[in-house]
Parts: sequence; C-alpha cells; structure tokens
Amino acid sequence: MFEKILIANRGEIALRVQRACRELGVRTVVVHSEADREAKYVRLADESVCIGPAPSSQSYLNIPAIISAAEVTDAQAIHPGYGFLSENADFAERVESSGFVFIGPRAETIRLMGDKVSAKDAMKAAGVPCVPGSDGALPEDNKEIIRIGRAVGYPVIIKAAGGGGGRGMRVVHTEAALLSAVQMTRTEAQTAFGNPMVYMEKFLENPRHIEIQVLADQYRSAVYLGERDCSMQRRHQKVIEEAPAPLILQRHIARIGDRCAEACRRIGYRGVGTFEFLYENNEFYFIEMNTRLQVEHPVTEMTTGIDLVQEQIRVAAGEKLRFKQRDLVTRGHAIECRINAEDPFTFVPCPGKINSYHPPGRPGIRVDTHIYQGYTIPPHYDSMVAKVIAYGDNREQAIRRMRIALSEMSIDGIKTNIALHRELMHDANFVKGGTSIHYLEQKLAQKSEVIQ
Repeated sequence: MFEKILIANRGEIALRVQRACRELGVRTVVVHSEADREAKYVRLADESVCIGPAPSSQSYLNIPAIISAAEVTDAQAIHPGYGFLSENADFAERVESSGFVFIGPRAETIRLMGDKVSAKDAMKAAGVPCVPGSDGALPEDNKEIIRIGRAVGYPVIIKAAGGGGGRGMRVVHTEAALLSAVQMTRTEAQTAFGNPMVYMEKFLENPRHIEIQVLADQYRSAVYLGERDCSMQRRHQKVIEEAPAPLILQRHIARIGDRCAEACRRIGYRGVGTFEFLYENNEFYFIEMNTRLQVEHPVTEMTTGIDLVQEQIRVAAGEKLRFKQRDLVTRGHAIECRINAEDPFTFVPCPGKINSYHPPGRPGIRVDTHIYQGYTIPPHYDSMVAKVIAYGDNREQAIRRMRIALSEMSIDGIKTNIALHRELMHDANFVKGGTSIHYLEQKLAQKSEVIQ
C-alpha cells in the first residue's frame, strides 16, 4: 500500500478520497487554489500545497504545478477524483512518466474510451450493444452523410467524438437540417475539445439512463457492482441517482453486467469505471464509458457495502481484486440528491458565504460535503456543495428517509436546490419509478409556463 497520496481535486470528492486514505493508514497531500485555502479538506490534510490562483486553468488543470507538488512532498501516487484532469490521458501519462502512480486506468485506455468512436468500436467487439448509428466518424462527403441519415432513420443525434458532460450534441429531426447540424457540431467540437470528429446515432425518443459500475485489476480480473438509474436529468446533467434501477429485471442487469466485465478484461481495464447506457423497450444501448470515479458512486457503496475509493486505491497499488462476481450481493435501495448552490428553479449559480448549516442525520442517511458554517463558496467552480444519500430496505423506505432528510437540511446565506429535491421526492411519477431522461426538463418547462 502507498504511504502518501496526493489528491488532485477539490470540494467534496477531495474530502471523500482523504477519508478513504486515512482509514487505509495512508497520508494525504491536498493541492488547492488560492480560493480554496480555507476548505475543510485542506485543514484536515497531512500536507497541503497551493498550486495557483482561483481559475482552474491556473490551478486544478495546471499539470506541471500538480506534478511539482507531488515531487516536493514525496507522494507516491496521485488520485484525480472526478472532473478536472480525471479523464485526461496526457495527465495520466505525465504522472506515470514522472515516477508516480496514477490512481485510474492507463493512459492508452483513457484515450481509447475517451474517443466515442473508438469506444463504440471496442464495445461492439466485446459484444456490448450500441445505439444504431454511423460506422465510425462521419465522412466529409455530404451525399454519404445524407445516406447514413436515411439508413439510421430520423430523428438522429450528432455527437462530438471527444465530447462529454452533455456538450457537443445536436438532435436533428429532418434531413433538411442534417448538414448544417453536422457542420455546427464539428465547429463546436473543435473549439471545445480540439477534435472536430463527429458521429451519428439514432435518437431514442424516451429512454432511461442506466449505468453499470465496474472494478478491475491489472491482472484482468473484473466484476460489475450492480446498476444505477440516473435518468432524472436537466440539460444532460444528473440531478438524482439511485441504485438499483427500478422496474428492470435483474436477469437483464446480470446479462449486460457480465458483458461490461468481459469488455474490461478484453481492453485490459484497471480501476473503477462506469458503462453508461440508454435503456428503452427492454434493450440497453452503450453510449460511453467514464474512466473514473462517478459523482454518484455512494449509492453503489450503500447497496454493495464496498468502499469504491479504497478498492480503487488497492488496485492502483497492484493488489488483486479481493472478491469475485459470485461474492457480490446488492441489498436494499439507495437514492442520492445532488445539492447545488443555485436557485432551485432558475438554476442560476449562487456562490457566497454560508451563515448557518444544519445537515440531516439518522440511520440510513449519508451526507458527503465539504461545506461548514462560515465557509464561503467560491464562484469559480462547479456549484455542487453536497450529496445527500438515503438508504432503505426497499425503494419506498429510501424515499421516505430522503423526504425527512431534505426537510431537516438547512443551508442559509445562499440559495440551493433543496426545494426542488423536496418537490421531486413527492412527484408521483418519480415515486412510481422508471421516468425517462426527458421527464425533469418537461416538468420544469410546464412549471415555467404556469409561472409565466
């Protein structure tokens, strides 16, 4: 096991990784920007290094500064958390070439799965079902693009090969709009990702977003740890996640989970990862793989009893997986609400000072957060400030516990989306289960029309 790990991230995930390290007896180094100097995880770290001013481009995305911090503190490994550099193959390569261990997949694996075209090709070879679409990147020939569109069938969605996080996508409903949509998406992709390559997929009208959590070691052992339903989204950003996914037969989950684990073995995957699928009419369609820890990993931890961060560190340290697929059993139900510093219905970010903070607490409730009373949320980063996770023997109990937790939770001094989550926990369609990825946006649109 490592003696010292540098955490190259901020916010609640920096504290989450720090706690996992402390339980393993591993010392931690936290890097931080000038804006995060007073963060809780900075105060709790064994060592901390300021790596730059507030803008992430000058701090959390500053690869030389992070490597230098690891060198001066004699860290042995670097944990990237999620976001920032967690899926940056160049960063992973630089970490390893500098003599440190990157706690995540190898650089070549990140590149393979980070390019949506090569990822789909790898999944097809592994027998993982994919959304019908173009065979690789779209060509320059406009006539061929039109032919592909007709073959796939409208509506279609144009996606950037190097995209992610809901960016670089455009839905096309008619052939007349196809060529201009392709050109606009190419331009956006070049600007945002430095890669103009785009591809086409069938646009599924009413799918759910289901993902499979995997864990693999460097000896080609791999397992899946159940599924999550992340369909409650706004602008492709997840708002609520839960495990297991309601109203899906477990034999269907087992079948797709086995394929995901086999895909990990085929590509030599190492670490934790998530296969994301669209699910419609009892069929799974692969859309991408996230080669890192997910924001929503706590719901899997609650239902499996496995600390994913610690297992991620163990695998990076060269240990073999400590369990096989037959050893894994999921129990109960867990729901996670992402608490953001934003207006609950206009979604305008609301950074500022927290005057008072009261977290919920009872059996079955977990709160992952880095905030405290008197803490000032900086305006430079993602607006998520906490995750509330409710666990119960079944989904009904988890929902009841989440309702109570949200009714007790108080963050004063800033606006948060707690009110939205309280409303959703009483929404009849959410309580029933099985809503599509479009449900929340449609609900919010209707609410906006009523207000106007």
